[in-house]
Amino acid sequence: MKKLLTTLLVLALAGFVGFKAAVWWLVDRNVNQAQQTIADRGVIERGAIRSSLGGLVTLQQASYQDFRLTQPLQMGQLTFDAGSPLALLSFLADPSVLPGQWQLTATGLRLGLDANMFRSWVTAGGPEESALFAPACGPDSRQRLGSGDLVRVGITELRAEALLRQTADELYLELNSEGTGSLEIHWPGVRFRFDDADPLPGATAAALTVTVRDGGLMRRVSAYCARESGMAENDWSNQVLASFQRQLQQTGYQASDQLLALYRRWLVEGGELTVVLSPQSSTYGVPVRDDEATSTAELALSYNGAQVPGVYLTHYTPPPQSPPQASSELATPEDGGQRAAEGSWRTQPVAAASQWLGHRVRVGLSSGRTVEGRLVRADERQLEVARPVDGGEVAYPMATAAVTRFEIWRRGSGVESNEPGRRIR
Repeated sequence: MKKLLTTLLVLALAGFVGFKAAVWWLVDRNVNQAQQTIADRGVIERGAIRSSLGGLVTLQQASYQDFRLTQPLQMGQLTFDAGSPLALLSFLADPSVLPGQWQLTATGLRLGLDANMFRSWVTAGGPEESALFAPACGPDSRQRLGSGDLVRVGITELRAEALLRQTADELYLELNSEGTGSLEIHWPGVRFRFDDADPLPGATAAALTVTVRDGGLMRRVSAYCARESGMAENDWSNQVLASFQRQLQQTGYQASDQLLALYRRWLVEGGELTVVLSPQSSTYGVPVRDDEATSTAELALSYNGAQVPGVYLTHYTPPPQSPPQASSELATPEDGGQRAAEGSWRTQPVAAASQWLGHRVRVGLSSGRTVEGRLVRADERQLEVARPVDGGEVAYPMATAAVTRFEIWRRGSGVESNEPGRRIR
């Protein structure tokens, strides 16, 4: 009996060690294969590998550096739960063999933010077309909310936890962040694949329910962007709503009054939105009415727990073109009472802007706006003009391509510099 128990103990120990070694080797192999697949796009650091007989495997302190971004995504712990050791080994040996139910959990997700999240070679092609739901956030109405704005709001890092769970009935995703809201997705009838170029085969045939909570972020963003644009918050929201309408009309659609009202309220107040979307639709499930008098189709949507009726689109036909109206130049903010008693604005070429760093400048933009302040940065792609705000300074980046006029302030026969009384001839 003693010999039998010893043999069983040795076999159990050998099985445990073998399981651990097999999991470590298979995970290392799969991570290396994944790295080879994305070698031209980024770098994976797998960190330490841990496993358990319950069918769990964990990567600790892993990270992913996308070559397009200046900051890596840090993962404190990434855990895959296959439900059993056999199911785990089968999946690791062949990623196409996923168990019927599994769960992937990520904790300690961190992504640092800076003013320029994308590397220069990514943005070298010039400013991209503005996104439909990206609000204007700066003196140039084409300047969209970006990572630099989030940094100035006080969000220097994104921290989150994520859960991806597959059941027999649906695929469920949950993402919770600190201070920037949460996201939930219920996708019935969809199965995820790790080894396919299309990880969600057939997913376009199934509708999904999406719930978004802003966690108070939208109130902070709207107040900040209104201030950066030099407007009252109500005027700023009117401008963003008008821009949203124009961009939507460019795609051939007109939003219903209720959709516009909802977008504006979300923009300035945030809250919780729950909506049912259809990926197979060109409008993602938002109904398009051909005849408002007879059609009753509307989007299934709720805001802060209450159903919102009357959310739909109609086809838009642009009116005959008329001569463009001249845009009025908005007033620029005060420069702290430092205007000289005598002097004038002198036009200079934008290409020579780097020669006037530290001097008071006035920049005219293609949107019709004018920005006045101290030039703090200038290169072939961007200008940055600092303006006084609440006792300090905030730098406003502007695309060089959007600059239509560049002027410097001259006093007498010289140019005003940062140092009082100094002139540069």
